[in-house]
Parts: sequence; structure tokens; C-alpha cells
Amino acid sequence: MAGYEDKSFKWIGTRPVRPDGVDKVTGRANYGADMKLPGQLTGRILRSPHAHAKILSIDTSKAEKLPGVKAVITGKDFPEMHNGVLPGDEGVNFHYLSCNIMARNKVLYDGHAVAAVAAASAAIAEEALALIEVKYEVLPHVIDVDLALKPGAPLLHDDIFTTGVTPKPEKPSNTVQRIQMQLGDPDAAFKDADVVVERSFKTKAVHQGYIEPHAVVAEWSEDGQCRIWCSSQGHFMVRTLTARLLQMEVAQVRVIPAEIGGGFGGKTIIFIEPTAVLLARKAKRPVRIVMSRDEVFRGTGPAPGTSIDVKIGAKKDGMLVAATGEFRYQAGAFPGSPVGAACMAAFGPYALSHVRVVGYEAVTNRPLCYSYRAPGAPLSSFAVESVMDEIAQKLNLDPMDLRIKNGSKEGTQMVYGPKLKAVGNLECLKAIQNHPINKIPLGPNQGRGLAAGFWFNLGGQSSAVVNIAEDGTANIMTGSPDIGGSRASMALMAAEVLGIDYSKVRPIVGDTSAVGFCEITHGSRVTFATGMAIIQAAEDVVLQCRQRVAKMWEVDVEAVKWEDGHARPAGANAGDQKPLSLAQIAAKAARTGGPLVGSAAINAGGPGPAFGVHICDVEVDPETGHVTVLRYVAAQDAGKAIHPSYVEGQIQGGVAQGVGWALNEEYIYGEDGRLQNSGFLDYRIPVASDLPMIDAIILEVPNPGHPFGVRGVGEVPIVPPLGAIANAVARATGARMTDLPLTPPKIRAAIDAKK
Repeated sequence: MAGYEDKSFKWIGTRPVRPDGVDKVTGRANYGADMKLPGQLTGRILRSPHAHAKILSIDTSKAEKLPGVKAVITGKDFPEMHNGVLPGDEGVNFHYLSCNIMARNKVLYDGHAVAAVAAASAAIAEEALALIEVKYEVLPHVIDVDLALKPGAPLLHDDIFTTGVTPKPEKPSNTVQRIQMQLGDPDAAFKDADVVVERSFKTKAVHQGYIEPHAVVAEWSEDGQCRIWCSSQGHFMVRTLTARLLQMEVAQVRVIPAEIGGGFGGKTIIFIEPTAVLLARKAKRPVRIVMSRDEVFRGTGPAPGTSIDVKIGAKKDGMLVAATGEFRYQAGAFPGSPVGAACMAAFGPYALSHVRVVGYEAVTNRPLCYSYRAPGAPLSSFAVESVMDEIAQKLNLDPMDLRIKNGSKEGTQMVYGPKLKAVGNLECLKAIQNHPINKIPLGPNQGRGLAAGFWFNLGGQSSAVVNIAEDGTANIMTGSPDIGGSRASMALMAAEVLGIDYSKVRPIVGDTSAVGFCEITHGSRVTFATGMAIIQAAEDVVLQCRQRVAKMWEVDVEAVKWEDGHARPAGANAGDQKPLSLAQIAAKAARTGGPLVGSAAINAGGPGPAFGVHICDVEVDPETGHVTVLRYVAAQDAGKAIHPSYVEGQIQGGVAQGVGWALNEEYIYGEDGRLQNSGFLDYRIPVASDLPMIDAIILEVPNPGHPFGVRGVGEVPIVPPLGAIANAVARATGARMTDLPLTPPKIRAAIDAKK
């Protein structure tokens, strides 16, 4: 790849209108539920009313006889899958995945799917669901992670034996795994500490809160091919997993991506797509399934609840000497919690020679947990940042000075293996330190909270194609769904490399038959990895242009350089030739070798970790316990902001979601194990009136692993808010609270207890 680090950019770093913006604001964009095919049927799913129960029988005969019902399926219609992970499965247990999509012998959570119908109308489909008779034997359930980890807890699976422990267990349990990472000898190092703070924390499961529910349209043709239209964060993922679960060849499945109305990690797995395909195959007609909001809450993948212990020791001058953390994470009904990522990220902002992190994962009678922006990290960070704030209080140190003194930087050894290369942690800390918010005096019942956050970021597989039309305009195609303005970023990078105007680049998200494989849009990987593929594909076009002009000028290709969208003589050895624009070269393509098409397929490494530092002011009403967030400032190292407006948007969005996580949001279960707040009326996400203006500060410490210096930005912004807000509330009330969310009743109780 060409080096662009020292180049002054024409397009990179500008703020043009996003290519898909007009369609979205005018309502022309098509989302998952917008697809309509001739003869399309309505699909509906019957869900369990119990948290844990044996399925004794399912009688679908009455539903099948109902006029207008074209297909009914249960778990028996799904192929049986191997229980375990085989080579080539890429870590996916397809048996568990299949059983989550449609229950087999047991239901494992309130909302677990047990049957599905396809009918001529929604009313008929609902009537058919009511006619399906399911007999259950209700079993004891377990919701809390600490209770699930205890011996004698109600057992969800008889085939889970804890990994990562010695000796290997002889009896099954709910404990899926134990993981440990360590540097040095923290137990010995704690003896040198002048102050040690140890705290336990609890957090509740929360949902990503995307506005668009899951939706799919599936069509099965007589030749065994199937087409799927859906909103997801990865249509190649939908294709691969659906094909494997239904024992089809991957090439039989074509997935066409719709626009996505929010995902935040929650649409990186499948829930209803195979069900729609089976119904379509059985009915021999297209089937559409759209989840209700109740189904989204009860039947998709929220972030986990946790139980956490953190211990940190420091010298009198604030130098950290040791730290340990034990992180116990719910997985939901099947294995899959982000406890490993939580362990990796927890102490990321700090340079520690002696640190140990231990993680436990437990299955519980809840929906299968799945990704939510920096999965696992906001919770482990909340615990660590709370303890860091308490250390600063005990040592009478400025919490910013404490973090700068111990901040991670280039060369810091991370507990999960690598040493950091160039990163912007200290730059973020100093940017917040110098921000005017620190000079604003605080009033009664007000507090200022600070927190740092870290995410390691991902790379991975991406493909891209750049097609040059005969007038020199460019169509660029990738397979990465756009969930944060990535089409604009792809177009900006292509325009920069090609040297043409941004308006002459049209980005497209291709379906699974139109472009090469791309991993899902998650982990802050797309602008980094797919962007790198776009850069290489555009460079491929540039090389082809230089080669063709070299033939026209009868010189070596080294004698032709590419500059500002033109092929120009590189020196006197090229003769006195006039520059040729991309449009001029494209117009002659038929006579010089055919269409100009550049492509790239990569497995990108070197994503570059990212840091963020947040500070906020809150006011707590001592009578009600209500928290008002007054001011919020977030600084983040973006490496290089390709489109600064969308970087700022990512930062502000992460803060907004973090505010909800810290103050309002939680899954509330009754004693019967049923979810009690499966709608936005009772599950309250922040609205505009709950939020202050959020000041986003972009720092740019280039990532050496990317030609433009890019490092992902989407994960980090949700990591610090929980700790920052909890620290601000602690300063405002004088009471340290360790149980999220910080609801008014909890805050009033803490204030009363302090009195």
C-alpha cells in the first residue's frame, strides 16, 4: 500500500453529506420490513411463557387446519446439529444456535420460540398461534449470575462442563468457563501498597434499544435456491449461519441487505431468518416475519448482567502497584457472554506491572446475551473506574492526575498479550484536563465524575470492488452494512486515492452474490478493514491507469505517476506528454485493455487499540434521588477521522446509551422468571430531554497499521460513561454506589443510609 501519512488530504477529514442521507430523510430507503413480494405470507412465532420448562408435547393440528394457514413448523423441522464446535465452525456451536432459534426438548427463557406459522394475514397467523397446544412441565429457574454459579443451582444443560479449571469437572454445571490473564505477582505486590481499595459491584442486563425490530423476508424457489432480505450487521453472516443450520450449500443462499434502523451489536447474529426460510419452503410462498417490540426484548440478545470484584493498590504518591479483578458474567440461556473481552479491556487505560483478571461465564434462564458496543467492557470499566476514583479520594489526589500518572502509552504491556504501539490515551487525558468544564464551579448536590475507557478494536476479512465508468465516475462496492456512515467514509477514501471529486464516487453495499466475503459490521472494524480494502482496490485502478498510459506513451510504467486524478510524466524520461485524467483514460478503456475494475480481498491486521476519556457534571435531587446530567465532555483518539461528523456522532451516541445504562435501563424479572418491562414504556431509554449537549473532542494519533492512520471509533464511546456518571453521583451525594442502574430509589436509600 502507498504511504499517505504525511500527505495533505483533499477529502479525508472533510464533512460532506452522506450518500444515503437523502433517501433516509425522505423515507425512500427500504428497511427489513419494507420488502413485499407477490403472494407473500405473514409469519408469526409462538413463544414460551415460562423461564424454564420441559416441552411435553406440541399439538399443531388445529392450527394447520385453520383456513389461510399455509405452513406450521416446530423444532422437529430443523435439522439436528452437532453439539460442539468442529473445525471450520469458527467457534460457533450450531446446536446451541439452532436451539435458541427454536426450542427442542426444553424452553430456557421467557420468550423462547417453540413454533411458527405462515398465514395469509396477520390476523389468521395470530389466531393460528392461539390454536397451538403446548404442554409444559415447569422447572426451577435461575436468573442471577451469582446464584447460577452456586452448586445446586437449577441446571440448564446437562452437557456443560466448566472449561479452564483443573481437574476437569465430572459433573455438569451452569459455569461455562473460567479464564485468567496475569502479569507479574499482584498478591505479593499488594504488600507494598499504602492504600488498597476493594469493592464488589452488580449490574443488570440491558438491551441495545435499536428502534427497528428484527425483520426478514424469505423466498424459496423450486430449484432449491433461497433469497433472504433482512436488516442485519452482516448479511454474509446471515448467509453462512442459515445455510449451516438448514444443511444447505452456502451458494444456495443469497442474502440482500436492507437498510438497518440501529443494531449496536444486537444484529450480529440470527434469530428469525432460518424460521422464515423453513416456512417459505413448506408453504412454497414468500414469508415475512417482523418482530414486535415485546419479542425484541424477550427473544433477542441483550447485554449481560454481571457481578464483579475489583481490588487496586497504590502508593501514597498515587503510583499503582497492583490490581485484580474477578468478572462474573451472565451468558443467557446458552454460552456466549463477552467476559473474555471484559477481562481484556478492564484495566486497559493503566500501565500495570502486577495485574490479574479472572472471568467466569454462567448460563441463566434469560435470552442469549449478545454484543452491545464494546461488549463486556462498559461493565468491567465501571468497576475499575469506580475504584480508581475512590483511591483518588483516599489519597486526596486529583482523579485526573492519578490517571495521567498511571496511564497506558506506547510500549505498555497489556494483560492480554501485546505491547501497545502508538496510542492516544495520555493525549485524551490531557485534552480533558485542559477543557473549560474544569473551571465551572459546582453547586450544592452537584458532582463531577471522570472515567477512562479502552477497546482493542478488530480487523478481519473484507472485500471491495471499484468500477470506473466510461465518464470517469466510480462505483465502489463492499459487503459491509452501513450502520454509522461508513458509505461516506468509503467514498472519501476512494476519492482521495483516485484523485476525483467525492460527488463522483457512488458507494454501494452489495449482496452476497455481488461482492466478495465481508465479516460483520462490528468491533469498530469497517472503516479500518473494509476501508483498507477500498484503498487497495482504488490503488489497483490507479496502477491499471498508469500501465495503460505507459503503453499509450510507449514508456515504462515507472515513468508515469498519478497525481490529483491524472496520469502525469514522472520525469523527463516520459517525454513532453500532456496529463490524462481518469475520465480521459476511462473513455479509451475499450481500446487499451477493457473495463477499469479494481478489487481487493484482505484479512486486515493491526487495527490499533483506542482510548477515550469522559468527564461529566451531574446534579442529584436529594428529595427524589433523580439525577440530571448537566454537562458532558468526551475525548477520543480516532487515529485519523475520515469523516469527523460521524466520529462525533459515534461519540455522542455512545455517551447517550451509556447515560441510559448508568441511570435507567435494566431487565426486570418477576419471581416467575418472566420479563416485566418488555416495552419502551417500562424499559426507559434516554430521550433528548434526559441529555445535555455532548462535547466531542477528536484526537488524532495515527494508527501505524492503516495507510490513513485510522483506528475504529464505534466501541470506545460507550465504555467510560457508566464509571463517569457513577463517580459524579458519588461526589454529589458522598455515597459510593456499586449497583447499576443508579435509579432514584437506590440513590435515596444511599443518601438516607449515609445520614
